[in-house]
Amino acid sequence: MTAGSHRNHPGHAMFARYAFPPNELGYCGPPGTVAPPRPGAADLADYAREFDGAWPYLNAIAAAVDQHDPLDEQIVRSYWLGGPLLAEVDADVLLATLRKAFSGQVTGLLAEVSPQNALANHSFHVFVVYPWARFLHRDPRTPVKVMQDCRIRWGVVDAVDDEHAVVVSRPLTFVAGELGLGAPTPERVRWRRDGASLAPAPIPGQTVAAHWDWICGALTPGEVADLDAATRATLALANAALSQAQTTSPRL
Repeated sequence: MTAGSHRNHPGHAMFARYAFPPNELGYCGPPGTVAPPRPGAADLADYAREFDGAWPYLNAIAAAVDQHDPLDEQIVRSYWLGGPLLAEVDADVLLATLRKAFSGQVTGLLAEVSPQNALANHSFHVFVVYPWARFLHRDPRTPVKVMQDCRIRWGVVDAVDDEHAVVVSRPLTFVAGELGLGAPTPERVRWRRDGASLAPAPIPGQTVAAHWDWICGALTPGEVADLDAATRATLALANAALSQAQTTSPRL
């Protein structure tokens, strides 16, 4: 891909919207991105291979459905939000791919997760691959906060001001040794900065997706259901891996 290409491609634009928040913070992708993608542009997608967290999953979904473009809109949507395409991915093959891709790096529960329990969704990367789960039993406050911000979460817009919105959503919790979702709680999230946004202005009563400190766009009821299902599935397998990790390595 070359910089500036494919700017009218809906999959590329969607990838850019969801990839910008962590890229802005310097967590993944190319350095130096400081402004949200312009409407209709997909500059970050031109560097998608540099998002080494997302790229193996996108490739896995594409291969499973015989799609040559890992940035096809349905593949990108499946990675960020879930959906039926995830069931097409061979979990054993995906797990082997991820263990190879992230070998030599500190990971959370990737060694403990059982075969056939990998999911080609961003939630799997947050709860299983990232190392934060490894610190939950020491002091859960920081890892829970980071995983909460990093996961794609959904919520209902309660109020909107010039640059922020109050969104009511179920936050990540860690209770009795298990990750879960708490009672709906309001949080303040950015929807634009200096006149630039990742999506149209949110509307009170609308359900939106948030990633780190940004609203990435409105969600349909179907997308909410898919995101909910993917999140719950990953939490279940992460909790099973947490239990296994505690059994084999009590100091985890």
